[in-house]
Amino acid sequence: MALHPTAFYFGGVAFNSRNSVTFRRGNVRASGFSSLPLVSIPLSSLQCKAFSGDGLNETKDSSLVVCFGEMLIDFVPTTNGLSLAEASAFKKAPGGAPANVAVGIARLGGTSAFIGKVGEDEFGYMLANILEENNVNNEGMRFDPGARTALAFVTLKNDGEREFMFYRNPSADMLLQEDELDFNLIRKAKIFHYGSISLITEPCKSAHIAAAKAAKDAGVLLSYDPNLRLPLWSSADSAREGILSIWELADIIKISEEEISFLTKGEDPYDDAVVRKLFHPNLKMLLVTEGADGCRYYTKEFNGRVRGLKVDAVDTTGAGDAFVAGILSQLAEDLSLLQVHNCSKQMN
Repeated sequence: MALHPTAFYFGGVAFNSRNSVTFRRGNVRASGFSSLPLVSIPLSSLQCKAFSGDGLNETKDSSLVVCFGEMLIDFVPTTNGLSLAEASAFKKAPGGAPANVAVGIARLGGTSAFIGKVGEDEFGYMLANILEENNVNNEGMRFDPGARTALAFVTLKNDGEREFMFYRNPSADMLLQEDELDFNLIRKAKIFHYGSISLITEPCKSAHIAAAKAAKDAGVLLSYDPNLRLPLWSSADSAREGILSIWELADIIKISEEEISFLTKGEDPYDDAVVRKLFHPNLKMLLVTEGADGCRYYTKEFNGRVRGLKVDAVDTTGAGDAFVAGILSQLAEDLSLLQVHNCSKQMN
């Protein structure tokens, strides 16, 4: 969950214009925001066809992406490959999936804002300053004098599995209220992006639903990355129910193969028929990330795959958020990219 927007699982892919697909390639690291070199492939070399994008909001003159949800402090072991119990020291890093996406978009030259709540404490002010330093609009942030900024301890063990331990009981992000929302900022957006963690408890759950409804009513494109964190939910069933409770609001959904298995109660995430069960009538695009193997994409008319680029993977923390940032930064500039191409030729 740390803020490492260039840590793409498979180097990254974003639709750069109607004429090319841009890939980011290089070492995958979890140590900062360093830019990666670009490689472009002409779309003319792909087998593509047009499809209709009914209901797309083409009237917005802004390219603003508003990201809603949690921002917190991640504590990461100074030595890789250890469990949390084995680690002897930790370093702090800004984190939180929606905030990661907001910073990633700004780092890619886009316009982004973050809406959420932190504690009125040193960590909270530090996070607000980090957003400002990264050219993210933080006017929608709120500070709670009675609750602390959320903390998370996260490590990547030798077996490749991540381990999380959260301290939010409750943390400030859980206490955001509907009357604290900056609705003007939400309505000005071209894209409103969110996850599912803000749906776990009240009052943040009601604030989340109100924000999404205001965005929908204003014709804003809604982007959803469930970002499943089971330890934060009371049970697997409550997590599944909560994640699916707002599923049909979204215009774009990004999920992983593990999340497909979870939401379908163990069905095969590599079976297109299974994935299609998650495709609701108003959805414009469903993106499935597969780590080093790249991603799949699904629309109403077609589906396809973009293969991953081979990289020296150091740490994949924040990789999914970086992927989302790349996609949304380009869509915010040109929503017609959702209408243009059926790239049926696999890219290697």
